[in-house]
Amino acid sequence: MNLDAKDRRILELLQRDSTISNAELAHAVGMSTSACWRKVRALEDAKIIERYGAYLNPARAGLSFQAIVHVQLTRHDPDKVEEFIQAVNRRPDVVECFATTGQADYHLRVLCRDLAAYNAFLEGFLFQQTAVESAQTNVVLRDIKKHSPIPV
Repeated sequence: MNLDAKDRRILELLQRDSTISNAELAHAVGMSTSACWRKVRALEDAKIIERYGAYLNPARAGLSFQAIVHVQLTRHDPDKVEEFIQAVNRRPDVVECFATTGQADYHLRVLCRDLAAYNAFLEGFLFQQTAVESAQTNVVLRDIKKHSPIPV
């Protein structure tokens, strides 16, 4: 899908506030409400807009421990890798996972209640995965930049 200037403006506005009404969005973009609604639906159908949601404050939700975990796998056969990926996807405390180049194979962003809960995550889950060789933890001290809009 080729994005025109109005598509880009719609995406910018929705990233700032996904609760904006269609009427407000149409007015801000300079379109009729029906034309704006069709454009938003087209962006959704094209999977440019994947979903709508709310950003939560983890600490206020009781999850004050945050870590980035660099995971190296010992076994790279497809079955073990898929088993690891499926296990990670089932874990609610793993909020993001990236397969990367470099020394670590995967980088996980993990949110927990506290250090004890994180230790339980390591011992009861991560180190139980047969494909995991090692993990290095970087504790997040504070968020500097997050929830940034995608530049369109």
